[in-house]
Amino acid sequence: MNDHELQQWIERVSLAYFGRPFLHRASFNSRLRATGGRYFTKSHNIEINPHQLAVHGVDETEAIIKHELCHYHLHLQGKGFQHRDADFKQLLAEVGATRHCRPLPGASRRLPVKYLLVCNSCGMNYPRKRRTDPRKYACGRCRGRLKLLQVQQAEPTVGG
Repeated sequence: MNDHELQQWIERVSLAYFGRPFLHRASFNSRLRATGGRYFTKSHNIEINPHQLAVHGVDETEAIIKHELCHYHLHLQGKGFQHRDADFKQLLAEVGATRHCRPLPGASRRLPVKYLLVCNSCGMNYPRKRRTDPRKYACGRCRGRLKLLQVQQAEPTVGG
């Protein structure tokens, strides 16, 4: 599928589910990694991740298109178009769009936890991705002093 076919697909979905035309540009962006699509508030254009179409198929990609069109139409109407807004959540439910896209295989969304802040008093744990100076912080539960520990990463097993 190319950008022209995607443009026509989004225009059809917009008319069928929203009763309004999509008047801006739609394109594929293969550089998208952890997201299914993007809506640009300044240009009103939409980008879709082509890997979602290749891996998860037409139904999942159409749900992503509906999600981005929810942003698009609510923004143009001056209503709440962000994920936290009630208007957005309501429109998602009405058109059957997904709130989050399915993850792609091999796409890691989170960095691994490398450090752990541990409270000396109550033992509360605070996982960290980056090294932190524990003297700058206190325990959120008991206000006790914290100590920094480095987490041992599991070694990958070879063979089997």
